[in-house]
Amino acid sequence: MDLSNLTPAVGSTKNRKRIGRGPGSGRGGTSTRGHKGAKSRSGYSRKIGFEGGQMPMQRRLPKFGFTNINRKDYKAVNVSELEVLAQKIGINIIDVDVLKQAGIVSKNDLVKILGNGTISAKIEVKAHAFSKTAIEMIEKAGGKAIKL
Repeated sequence: MDLSNLTPAVGSTKNRKRIGRGPGSGRGGTSTRGHKGAKSRSGYSRKIGFEGGQMPMQRRLPKFGFTNINRKDYKAVNVSELEVLAQKIGINIIDVDVLKQAGIVSKNDLVKILGNGTISAKIEVKAHAFSKTAIEMIEKAGGKAIKL
C-alpha cells in the first residue's frame, strides 16, 4: 500500500457542487448565478404565479359564476348500502352515528339517503335528508325514514 492507491472511506465524501468557495473551485466569480439581474442577488425570491413579466395565468383566464355561501353539501348514501350495513351489524336502527362508526361518512358530513338499489330489511333510518324514492323504498319495506 502506498499513497497512489489510497481512497476515501465509503460514504465519507459527497458528490455535489461546492458553490461560492472561490476561484479555485472552478465555479468562482458568479458562483453559477450568471451576471446581473434579480436572480443573481442574495435574498431573491419570485412571487407565486410570476411568469417573467408575461401576463400571469390567473390574470389571463376569465372569472365567472359565484359560490353560494349558504350551500349545503350532503354525503350521499344509497339504500342498498344501508341494507348491507344492517345485515352486517345486525341492527335495525341506522342513524348518522352508526354510519360514522362504519366509516361510510366523516365526522361533520350531512347525510342524504338516496334510492339507488333495493331494500328488503325493515330499517328505521335517521338522516339529514332523503330523496322521494328513498322514502318510498324504506316505507315499502316496512321501515321508517326520520329526518333530523
